[in-house]
Amino acid sequence: MTDLFALAASMADLQGDRPLPPVETWNPDHCGEIDITIRRDGIWVHEGSPIGRTKLVRLFSTVLKREGDDYFLVTPVEKLQLTVEDVPFLAVGMEVDGDGEGQTLRFRTNVGDEVIAGPDHPITFRRDPRERADDGALVPYVEVRAGLKARLTRTLYYDFVTLLRGDPPSLRSAGAVFPYEEIDSRKP
Repeated sequence: MTDLFALAASMADLQGDRPLPPVETWNPDHCGEIDITIRRDGIWVHEGSPIGRTKLVRLFSTVLKREGDDYFLVTPVEKLQLTVEDVPFLAVGMEVDGDGEGQTLRFRTNVGDEVIAGPDHPITFRRDPRERADDGALVPYVEVRAGLKARLTRTLYYDFVTLLRGDPPSLRSAGAVFPYEEIDSRKP
């Protein structure tokens, strides 16, 4: 089944204000691919057209699963591969509480998730692959859940870098320290 609305209908019972579905425990057989791409700019595209229904994008984001470098939409009985150009989410909001060792950074994603950066939601950095290695600034990513990451938007990045402290620079959140250094140049 690769029809977008049929897939959404099969997931209807997953909607609402319930906790996120336990996709990490679902291991259905691979059913094929679905023509959905999550673009670098955070836009979800189906068969070449942006998905304009925010609730539909949110629903799909709750059943997104990463296995290695591949991404899938999963239900208890189906698993469809989709394309992700960089990472599936964008961090579009940031709240800073406290400072120094007591500082916490709370991020909000373009699909409505909220996470506090810390041991369970680490911040990592990598160079923008579209730039020359010696020119590209380090791009921050925060883990949202189960290997799914959000890239900080450019606007958020400018606020974020003002929080870097020390030599070498790093930042703190929820008791964790995140050095401003490239951890891995592969896809986050």
